[in-house]
Amino acid sequence: MAKGTLIAAMNMGRAAENEFNDWYDTEHLPERQRVSGFLACQRWIGAADRRISVATYDLDNVKVLQSPGYLAIGGANLSPWSKRVTAQVERLMRFEGDQILPGDQLPPADAGGLLLNAMNVVPEFEAEFNEWYDKEHIPALAAVPGVLSARRFRGSSGNRKYVALYHLAAPEVQESAEWKQARQSDWTSRLQPHFRDHLRLVLRRYVRGA
Repeated sequence: MAKGTLIAAMNMGRAAENEFNDWYDTEHLPERQRVSGFLACQRWIGAADRRISVATYDLDNVKVLQSPGYLAIGGANLSPWSKRVTAQVERLMRFEGDQILPGDQLPPADAGGLLLNAMNVVPEFEAEFNEWYDKEHIPALAAVPGVLSARRFRGSSGNRKYVALYHLAAPEVQESAEWKQARQSDWTSRLQPHFRDHLRLVLRRYVRGA
């Protein structure tokens, strides 16, 4: 069965950075790490804007998000601290879905950077979009020096249907000449006008106190 994912991307908004990180590190993330089926939980912040926060949760499968263990801490059952902090943030994206490529890969533990690409695509180009991503785009970027893993996900809920996650040795990998060359092709240029709701976030690994 394909692995699942939960991705929460937000701007800290009106929340104080210190409290936001204390809440995430001491309550929010540990709560989820204790839920059966949560496999890898990682935090990231914007490479250029440290008030951008992304948490990625790799799951046994997306059905974990309907399990009693998760429902006991999510939604209406969020803690008072969670409700107070999340009321002050700007939500950029919440994504739940299945890993469609390669299907069952967990993220590397030692990545220093992450590139998140989320989007929709106009329906009449969706089949070609998936063929392009799987056969050309992901293989080309995965071969770039400094790319530790390249994975794709299809959403089961949220405002974007597709997400690609690239774990990088450092955020700067996506600025390299090799990366820029790998992402250029006639096929890419033909499909790009049909992307919608594109969200691109360049992130570095969150380190508490750094």
